[in-house]
Amino acid sequence: MTKGYLRFLAGVFSTLFAISVFSFALLDSRMIESEGRRKHRIVFHITTPDTPAYRALIRQISNIRAVWPDAQVEVVAHSKGIHLLEKNKSNVPTEVGALKKSGVQFYACEQTLKQMNLTKADILPEADYVERGIVHIVERQEQGWSYIKGGF
Repeated sequence: MTKGYLRFLAGVFSTLFAISVFSFALLDSRMIESEGRRKHRIVFHITTPDTPAYRALIRQISNIRAVWPDAQVEVVAHSKGIHLLEKNKSNVPTEVGALKKSGVQFYACEQTLKQMNLTKADILPEADYVERGIVHIVERQEQGWSYIKGGF
């Protein structure tokens, strides 16, 4: 190999290294708030009809909010987890309302509503809606949100 070729390779590797470092620094800077604290964005996924799991989910969210009160938190309920947000089946409607007032977003899956012959009138008023719950969760993960399977 010639010296010119070795210099060329060194230049290529140096450039790639610099781009890598810059990319990680840029990614990290987007995750830092102006006060220097890390932004926390968490999406909870609930699919169980198990009401004790709903209480556990509320505790999990409350624990996170106690440490990171400014964390963005979303709960996506689909499949049998939709009972978390059903007016006649939820065992935590008061807690859902209080968390909603504190900024936690609750989403009911519209596809699940169709499959279970439910309407929006059957769902707690604190809930918002996503067309397909699992798609929303995947999109959040692609955007860098942390994923937590809610409940136990």
